[in-house]
Amino acid sequence: MYAVIKTGGKQYRVAAGEKIKVEQIAADVGQEIVIDQVLAVGNGAELKVGTPLVSGATVTVTVISHGKHDKVRIFKMRRRKHYQKRQGHRQQFTELQIGAIKA
Repeated sequence: MYAVIKTGGKQYRVAAGEKIKVEQIAADVGQEIVIDQVLAVGNGAELKVGTPLVSGATVTVTVISHGKHDKVRIFKMRRRKHYQKRQGHRQQFTELQIGAIKA
């Protein structure tokens, strides 16, 4: 069984037992969270798609850790104008362990 959930402005296809990294969620490590923004639930050939959400469907997840992704380096340059700009960014994430999917 799998589900398509929405969190942090992005959509993720998840199944029970998987680990995913999502945009940072304000929750403590070890805390259990219920995600109710479920866009689709599938079980084999059967697929239930919501309009836009599947009513009554939830996904239970456990917070494993918080961290930062690798640095993304931004370099801007205008040729012949003596303009160069360097910048870096590290996006924060929350790692989740997918538990039960309830349709």
